[in-house]
Amino acid sequence: MAERPRPPPFDRWAALVLLSLAMFGNYYVYDTIAPVADLLTSQLGFNDEQIGLLYSTYSWAAVLVLIGGGIVIDRFGTRRSILLFGAITTVAGILTAVSSDFRVMAAGRFLLGVGAEPLIVAVTTAIAKWFKGKELSFAFGLNLTIARLGSVAADNSPSWARSYYGSWQPPLQIGAVLGASCLVAGVLYWVLEARVARRYSLGAAGGTDKLVLRDLFAYGKSYWYVVALCLAFYSAIFPFRSFAIKFFMDARGVSRETAGALNSVLPLAAMFATPLFGLLADRIGHRALLMAIGSATLIPVYLLMVYSGVPLWLVIAFMGVAFSLIPAVMWPSVAYLVPEGRLGTAYSVMTLVQQVGLAGMNWLIGATNDAAHAGAANPAGYRPGMWIFTALGFLGLAFSFLLYRTERGPSGHGLELVR
Repeated sequence: MAERPRPPPFDRWAALVLLSLAMFGNYYVYDTIAPVADLLTSQLGFNDEQIGLLYSTYSWAAVLVLIGGGIVIDRFGTRRSILLFGAITTVAGILTAVSSDFRVMAAGRFLLGVGAEPLIVAVTTAIAKWFKGKELSFAFGLNLTIARLGSVAADNSPSWARSYYGSWQPPLQIGAVLGASCLVAGVLYWVLEARVARRYSLGAAGGTDKLVLRDLFAYGKSYWYVVALCLAFYSAIFPFRSFAIKFFMDARGVSRETAGALNSVLPLAAMFATPLFGLLADRIGHRALLMAIGSATLIPVYLLMVYSGVPLWLVIAFMGVAFSLIPAVMWPSVAYLVPEGRLGTAYSVMTLVQQVGLAGMNWLIGATNDAAHAGAANPAGYRPGMWIFTALGFLGLAFSFLLYRTERGPSGHGLELVR
């Protein structure tokens, strides 16, 4: 029996568009809370701890899903999994927007973590099936670019959906509508893959990343330094983004539209700069040194925002450098530090640790803001939280320096080499 041909380019790129639209909706729903954080406070009486918990509940759900290790995706396949998790993500967006009760909203965010994280894994697995051996890196990059546009669109929604920001609920309802793209794209992708699979051969996707506990004992110091850097770095970035729009409005007196635009600089910069920094690392090596430079760049930005009059756009630009540089070097570096057969566990552990950090730090920053009475009437109340972020920056620098020192020694894995 003759081997069936691979799908033609039109079908492959159509699949990528549908998979990326599912990711767009996923990212948009996640980032709907930050633009309405002050409205949740003024209209519903939520405090910053509760706002932080809306992000923390997502991360705890993500931790539970990560422990599952992709079992559903392996067993039921990408087509069914994308439809299932896209539907869960869509329902989560609706549930978050329907009620002013904090418990209902938190349940929606928990459900979002249940659906969104495995949806990302399923989409990544599906792209590998369609593009393995054919423009795979470009396809992954394009998918991530479209996905991050969801974050950019959510951050800028106070500008393009300005008339809906008189109340907390309409912006979340917009998020629920756009989040439905996860389900719609899932249905259309089901139809496309079913049609193509009858005539063409899709490539093998490979196994999804699984957490295999016995593998953890085989990793060296360099890997754990990278994991520690991952924890410190993401705990300093994403919880800041959770409160950034509210902080910019309260502490620096900018409009909601300007605050949203400033917050969107980070994902927008990462869309373009991350691949360029990746190319730089491939060209010059010095990956541990580059991670140290990115960590050092992050340290002063938080204190500059609360203790100086430096323009916010300049401070956020420095943060954007770190947000693009560190991930561009950090995640690929794991492939140098861990045998190929253990990469699934290595990435699962990093992501799990990252989500645990986000769960704890989102809550901590919210509780710290409340304890210091942070708000428009007391902008100085945001300073303790900014010191926490700064301390995380120093921790990231310390771990990246330890990584640099280890990699320069006899037990190095080649991170400082060009190849």
